[in-house]
Amino acid sequence: MAKAIPSRSEDYSLWYNELVKKAGLAENSPVRGCMVIKPYGFAIWEKMQQTLDKMFKDTGHENAYFPLLIPKSFLSKEADHVEGFAKECAVVTHYRLKNDEDGKGVVVDPEAKLEEELIIRPTSETVIWDSYKNWIQSYRDLPILVNQWANVMRWEMRTRLFLRTAEFLWQEGHTAHATKQEAVDETRQMLDVYATFAEEFMAMPVIKGVKTESERFAGAVDTFCIEAMMQDGKALQAGTSHFLGQNFAKAFDVKFATKEGKEELVWGTSWGVSTRLMGALIMAHSDDDGLVLPPKLAPIQVVIVPIFFKDEQLEEISKVVSPIVDELKSKGVSVKFDTRDTHKPGWKFAEYELKGVPVRLAVGPKDLEKGTVEIARRDTKEKSFHPMGSAVDQVMFLLEDIQNNIYNKAKEFREENSREANTYEEFKNLVEKGFVYAHWDGTAETEDKIKDETKATIRCIPINQKKEEGKCIFTGKPSKGRVLFAKAY
Repeated sequence: MAKAIPSRSEDYSLWYNELVKKAGLAENSPVRGCMVIKPYGFAIWEKMQQTLDKMFKDTGHENAYFPLLIPKSFLSKEADHVEGFAKECAVVTHYRLKNDEDGKGVVVDPEAKLEEELIIRPTSETVIWDSYKNWIQSYRDLPILVNQWANVMRWEMRTRLFLRTAEFLWQEGHTAHATKQEAVDETRQMLDVYATFAEEFMAMPVIKGVKTESERFAGAVDTFCIEAMMQDGKALQAGTSHFLGQNFAKAFDVKFATKEGKEELVWGTSWGVSTRLMGALIMAHSDDDGLVLPPKLAPIQVVIVPIFFKDEQLEEISKVVSPIVDELKSKGVSVKFDTRDTHKPGWKFAEYELKGVPVRLAVGPKDLEKGTVEIARRDTKEKSFHPMGSAVDQVMFLLEDIQNNIYNKAKEFREENSREANTYEEFKNLVEKGFVYAHWDGTAETEDKIKDETKATIRCIPINQKKEEGKCIFTGKPSKGRVLFAKAY
């Protein structure tokens, strides 16, 4: 297999686009801005989905499903919400087609105009809170802890596979609570769930923080986020958790009777991650030869490639390999024994390297004679020979070691490319590649001016921000702590 992708140093953007396509993850669809997620790409998303779904259920959440189409009037009920999403909404205006009288296919039937236009969901707060109004009457009905796995549409002009598409897959949690503190605790809990998933499963270190007012989710009181650094030094927002206060309860008149018999508005949260995590996974770890997948999310964790020239040799290899496959499967490891005779071993090695399979075993006639197996790890590309009898133990060790190594490498890269800036000139140089911690005067005006001049944004106000008196790098006005700036996807 010839080298399939350009190098990161040559053209990072092209490297990413080509890797997504050549590794068989996704491709552009006939509809501009939308994508086809191919089986291998969807297998990775499924692993993410299954892991997150368990984490949600372990914290008491249940799955439900709400309509794809939302009445336009629903979006008008929460002013900040409609303002935030109005320019991204796809609108359904008619419900029928008819044959063109000139014989040029089909056209929209002008007689089939909807009485009220319907919005293809950009997010589901409005339609869900309309349901909550019917579900909630008393404190006994609270809390409601619901999650939805779905697709959404936000009309995008500049798109890139996984990172920014008009339609994407995601999960959106929507919860309702009797008290403000319960809702705040829920918001923070789900942020921690996302951070745990990113670090322990994606092997991707993240910074937890709070968004500034201008970066806040439309309709939220506070937005919490996790921010990760990609290999080009840019930030990627990997998940958000929103404290909605009582904004949507007010908009949809969702009230409940307290134990004391008083009527009060419900408190709400929403939180979500999307297939954008696929982009993060690729850009955080992969190299010039293809994907580098953390074992916990790899669809194929171990591949075994037999080296044979005759069917008899394959039979002999299979007898030795079968117990290894069975034992690995019994330990919960996903294994592929690639017995195809349509491709040579070298081609297979390159294919699985491109696809990021964490561990590869190779067994040929000489290995049978010696009673050994060649084991290669994808992250460092190191190869070593081991006795057949210890192959399973070595694979189990490598799967854990690769997971840790990938995380540590990403964390070390972030630390090497994170700096503090004390002057605006210093800031402009440093923010070209990496995270910059700098003082900010707290105003949206300063935030906008820095963004206009440098293309860098305040990614978050870190939750663990140390109290530190200083002066804003742009205005010189007082600041109580540093915030995280970066260029971002």
